[in-house]
Amino acid sequence: MTQILQAKNMTLAELEKLFQVQFVESEEFFREWQENLPEITDWQKQLLDRVKAGYFNLIKKPPLLEKPINLTIVSPLLFIGEFYLSPFDLKTEKSVEILVENENTVIKGSLDTLVLQEQFWVMVIESKRAELSLEAGLAQILTYMIANPHPEKPCYGLISTGGSFTFIKLVKDGNWKYANSKVFELRNPGNDLHQVLQILKQLSQLALN
Repeated sequence: MTQILQAKNMTLAELEKLFQVQFVESEEFFREWQENLPEITDWQKQLLDRVKAGYFNLIKKPPLLEKPINLTIVSPLLFIGEFYLSPFDLKTEKSVEILVENENTVIKGSLDTLVLQEQFWVMVIESKRAELSLEAGLAQILTYMIANPHPEKPCYGLISTGGSFTFIKLVKDGNWKYANSKVFELRNPGNDLHQVLQILKQLSQLALN
């Protein structure tokens, strides 16, 4: 009998067992978020400063759930980064299904936000409840990224709680291997959204090549 698992309930231990997923600690594995980042305009910085102000206004009245996070933080970030324009194709609530070989297991789930470029998954964005840590979304987003139809290419993701962001890189090199960026926090001095947008633009440019 086929076992059906929900992506939202997956754990890192299950991913390690089913897909031999490995965490890579070497900084050399995921340099894309650190080097040669594109510049963003003063206009984009001003808009991101308003997004940050909107976030702090929103959290005055918890709970901060997924839809408000998407409307207040994620959607403006994608708009400012021009991910709604060609050649990108943004899909929401995208269903995925993964058949695990030799395990008689199927994993099902749906993505909060998926940015595609010619069927290559540029960025998967999983908005979690703000009171949860980024770790709460890691296994889930990795599960979605494993469903990438082009595993020969690196796949990138972003987990956001609204106030915190971390980027993920997943590569299939024999086994699945992943690493994450540092955590960007809106409570840090300045505005970390500036660098978040720079990294988004960097990863999108890699996808176009």
